[in-house]
Amino acid sequence: MRLNRSTDISLRILMLGATRHGLLTIDELADCLAVPRHHLAKVVQRLQHLGLLETVRGRSGGVRLAAAASSASIGGIVRGLEGGSEVVDCDGDPACPLSRGCLLRGALSRAQEAFYAALDPITVGDLAAPPARQVLLSLGRA
Repeated sequence: MRLNRSTDISLRILMLGATRHGLLTIDELADCLAVPRHHLAKVVQRLQHLGLLETVRGRSGGVRLAAAASSASIGGIVRGLEGGSEVVDCDGDPACPLSRGCLLRGALSRAQEAFYAALDPITVGDLAAPPARQVLLSLGRA
């Protein structure tokens, strides 16, 4: 299974946000995480809608981790960001001709759920703990 790019960027934003106090600007985040500003802004907006980031408008505005976000489950976050999509699209156009008797779809669904279940006990705060914390704190600081 492979996470989409937006999910990857989201997790990196949350990890960085968990180590920083105060506000981070979109430009700072884009620079620290080596992500195009426009794409990062869309990801930040999605994280805000999920209640994981707070945004402050204005000249000295920016974003920060929402209060409850550091205890949020990575499995739950990834589920929310990835949506309900399956590993394979058996019902696509055209639909797979094997779907009526195939056992692969169920096996892949169980594997996907096992993947999420392995991430469930891990929190954003866990991902921002040492030794990652030192690396995260050094990003963007010259």
